[in-house]
Amino acid sequence: MANIRITKQFTFETGHALYGYDGKCKNVHGHSYKLSVTVIGTPISDSSHVKYGMVIDFGDLKKIVNREIVDVFDHATVFNKNTPHVDLAKELANRGHNVLLVDYQPTSEMMVIDFAAKIKALLPETIKLHSLRLSETATSYAEWHAADQE
Repeated sequence: MANIRITKQFTFETGHALYGYDGKCKNVHGHSYKLSVTVIGTPISDSSHVKYGMVIDFGDLKKIVNREIVDVFDHATVFNKNTPHVDLAKELANRGHNVLLVDYQPTSEMMVIDFAAKIKALLPETIKLHSLRLSETATSYAEWHAADQE
């Protein structure tokens, strides 16, 4: 049977700041992110299987992505934990804000790499992560493709 790609889309609101950047994004600001997750696999051919005909149940993919990405990053502010923004992050956290400290510059490029690793680790063995597209604006996005990683 043929391999089929399926895609599920997600949205979340996240703030960040790019320490050391030479433009406006050095300031704390936010985006309405759109994440498209595409996986590839063979539809289940066992007609007695409850998920017959599916590569993966969209609901199962949604659970993985929500738990690892959306529920974590939505309405959070992300800072690189190795920059002086840590002081600002601590102040915000002390005031009850949702703050994430990551070990990378929180650009779309680096976030999509992080997201790919988290999603790949939880997919069933028969399903492969094909690609991710993380849009931070209507006209700007970063993509991760499995084929580019080989």
